[in-house]
Amino acid sequence: MHLNRHERRHGILAAIFSAVCIGLGQLYNKQYVKGLIWMTCSQLFFWSYYPYAYKGITGLLTLGDVPTRIINGKVVQGDHSIFMLIHGLITLIIILLFLGMYVMNIYDAYKNGSIRDEGGQAPGFMASIKNAKFRNLPYLLLLPAAVLVLFVTVIPLVFNVLIAFTNYSAPDHIPDRSLVDWTGFASFFELFTQKAWRTTFMGIAIWNLIWAVASTLTVFIAGLMLAMMLNHPRVKLKKFWRTVFILPWAVPQFISILVFRVLLNGTFGPVNDLIVKMGFSPVPWLSDPTMAKITIILVNLWFSTPFLMALMSGVLTTMPRDLYEAADVDGASSRHKLRKITLPLVLSATAPILIMQFAFNFNNFNLIYLLTDGNPNNADYFYAGSTDILISWIFKMTLNQSQFNMASAVSIIMFVMIAVFSLWNYKQMKSNQEEDWS
Repeated sequence: MHLNRHERRHGILAAIFSAVCIGLGQLYNKQYVKGLIWMTCSQLFFWSYYPYAYKGITGLLTLGDVPTRIINGKVVQGDHSIFMLIHGLITLIIILLFLGMYVMNIYDAYKNGSIRDEGGQAPGFMASIKNAKFRNLPYLLLLPAAVLVLFVTVIPLVFNVLIAFTNYSAPDHIPDRSLVDWTGFASFFELFTQKAWRTTFMGIAIWNLIWAVASTLTVFIAGLMLAMMLNHPRVKLKKFWRTVFILPWAVPQFISILVFRVLLNGTFGPVNDLIVKMGFSPVPWLSDPTMAKITIILVNLWFSTPFLMALMSGVLTTMPRDLYEAADVDGASSRHKLRKITLPLVLSATAPILIMQFAFNFNNFNLIYLLTDGNPNNADYFYAGSTDILISWIFKMTLNQSQFNMASAVSIIMFVMIAVFSLWNYKQMKSNQEEDWS
């Protein structure tokens, strides 16, 4: 039996009706209970939330018009730009969720209308609930976690990005005594055009990169050397030595950092006291810019080497012995075996760990903040010291100097840098997996 042209258009008509009014397409499909629920909930939400939505979106666009002021000796509360930004952001997300429900309503009407086009009957209310229970149960279980991630992670992240496009900074634009305005890309423009900001950013970024590379390479080399020495056949009491070398990793890092800060203190530190008693000049471990950077790298060796040593010890014990036996037959020296066999196999096994170690060191806030606090001071830098990295500079700009817009701009640039590196990291790990399966 052929359906006439009018009967083949139930899906399209139902979608059009639901686009005009939420729930109307369900009523057209004779799903009266579902249609009334859709229509009632949407109308109640729209008309009750509309005033708040209008206020929230207006505040998001303007960030306020009237600052707090004193009139006749009384404080008259004005607009708080940051609160309005947060409220507007939440409002925008709620509106997007509502639009998502609007699209779902249209799709539901079209899908059930298409069932009628094929000669069937749209399912009733109880049948729709049973179908949704089996088909959408995983999404319902994930809904609480999705809401939590939305309000705990997504909204703060978007808020941080938006701050970079405002003039939210001390002393002239701190709510509620003054308003904050949208400034577009002015913060990024100042970061690269104003000499003081550009000098600070480029200097810290270069040191940040040097620090991440140097700390990763030194730890890798030290860990490999210790692992090779501990795995040497002539070394006795291997378990004892492994336990001794792993102890620094077992101590809480912040305690060890503070201990090193006292030990290397230039005024009363016991290390310099011992050096002076031996007849040498005291070393400016933390007071000289160059020496402070070297000290940070050396102290990092104390914390990170044990992990790489334990990792590489496991890798070395699983290496195929036949390769070394074949190399011995061919007359290869120890240096050639290290360069042609040991290093390639170790790098292949530890490459993802090294990439993750690089990313961790790039944002190693604890070591910089607790050991040197970014010092010694640098007269050419804005709100930063000679040993500050980008993350510690952002911390100082945010909590100490209230330069929120510039801190947000720098954090966005950091995010782009780390995202590119993470994508490359993922590509490398994926290629390793493909090589393993090939």
